[in-house]
Amino acid sequence: MTRTFAIRTHGCQMNVHDSERLAGVLVEAGWEPAPDGQAVEDADLVVFNTCAVRENADNKLYGQLGRLAPVKAARPDQQIAVGGCLAQKDRSTVTAKAPWVDVVFGTHNVGSLPALLERARHNGEAQVEILEALETFPSHLPARRDSAYSGWVSISVGCNNTCTFCIVPSLRGKEVDRRPGEILGEVEALVAEGVLEVTLLGQNVNAYGVDFADRATGRTAFADLLRACGEVEGLERVRFTSPHPRDFTSDVIAAMAETPNVCPQLHMPLQSGSDRVLRAMRRSYRARRYLDIVSEVRAAMPDAALTTDIIVGFPGETEEDFVETLRVVEESRFAQAFTFQYSPRPGTPAATLPDQVPKAVVQERYERLVALQEEMSLAGNREQVGRELELLVATGEGRKDAATRRMSGRARDGRLVHFTPTGVEGPIRPGDVVTVRATYGAPHHVVADGDVLAHRRTRAGDAHEAGTRPTTPRVGLGLPGVGKPQEQPVETGCTVGSRA
Repeated sequence: MTRTFAIRTHGCQMNVHDSERLAGVLVEAGWEPAPDGQAVEDADLVVFNTCAVRENADNKLYGQLGRLAPVKAARPDQQIAVGGCLAQKDRSTVTAKAPWVDVVFGTHNVGSLPALLERARHNGEAQVEILEALETFPSHLPARRDSAYSGWVSISVGCNNTCTFCIVPSLRGKEVDRRPGEILGEVEALVAEGVLEVTLLGQNVNAYGVDFADRATGRTAFADLLRACGEVEGLERVRFTSPHPRDFTSDVIAAMAETPNVCPQLHMPLQSGSDRVLRAMRRSYRARRYLDIVSEVRAAMPDAALTTDIIVGFPGETEEDFVETLRVVEESRFAQAFTFQYSPRPGTPAATLPDQVPKAVVQERYERLVALQEEMSLAGNREQVGRELELLVATGEGRKDAATRRMSGRARDGRLVHFTPTGVEGPIRPGDVVTVRATYGAPHHVVADGDVLAHRRTRAGDAHEAGTRPTTPRVGLGLPGVGKPQEQPVETGCTVGSRA
């Protein structure tokens, strides 16, 4: 009898990719994805892949679990699993608050889910398994990819930073890097299935490979990895997220500018523009250093779009501190900013700091920051009017696309563009590539209402039309080979370019 599953993902891109791995191990174990459009409560298994970065993540999860309680009571054979960062943090608290949950698993044992589900069914009681260290690198697990045209590729997991507001290092552990040959093998495997775009993932992506960087020349492994991605035939776009300003080097900027398929887009968290607050956050850079990176990026790639993360109301933040943040935002001219009101997370040093900022003050500052950023985003998008933009056509990006009879895609710099799919023969599919002329700029998107100037059908579009998605089989340490390694012992180190 077919058993179906539905996965609900909260949080960052790393969680989204982990959910692809969860789907892969479930399919391998004989489960099938629930049909598109089916209500989540109708699935035989509901998996919540959770986030613990913000306070409302807890409320969101337990609210969703509460709504499933009567469904579970009516269908005792249904199973519910909770994984991810919140599960790693709360552990047995999940089953105490929601005793109808069958399985709780952490960030380090994604591959254990099928076995835990069978054990819960056999034993008739909840199974809680939280490992303190990585069991299997997630990329060694099978995956059922969400997209036919764009793929996540994890290059590392964990983080070695100690930011006082962040709970991620205690939940994801210390940074563990994949060897460059494995990464490039996965990239080539995706491209072989028609994928046009990959996003390299890491909690601190540009700290990648410090153990095997070429220290003699000053080159970093991450810059070499970007250049190596440029050699993958058929790979049209490379993105990465998220870098840390502390580790941002000139050779990475040069690699971005000189590698044609690396997109002119940079998401680099600022968090605060106040040196005093950055020090309290244990962010190992200051505002001037951040702005110097921005200037160097813009000098190398004048049309690059920069985005960022900012926290408003960190403990002790004064009006003067906040004004400094506004100054840095204005000078940086971000295309977009993801702004957050500080919320204390138990287990982080910042949660116990004195001088917590009153909620009303945080809200007022937040609104001022959003208003400033909206102005800057609008100005940046209006600058696109009249330009020809190459778009990778996407699915589900525009909430009003059906009503406006538009489609959506992402420009090379990451901007969201809604366009009218007219002026070319044949249907335009997600995964195809089109060229359009921008006609209107809004704060959060660009519109191109004229005819499409060019349309290129792709294998990714064929796959989307056929309803197929790339799949990554379970691997040991091996994905398809990517060339002959350098003939040298591993302990001497390796560069990304060698693909060792």
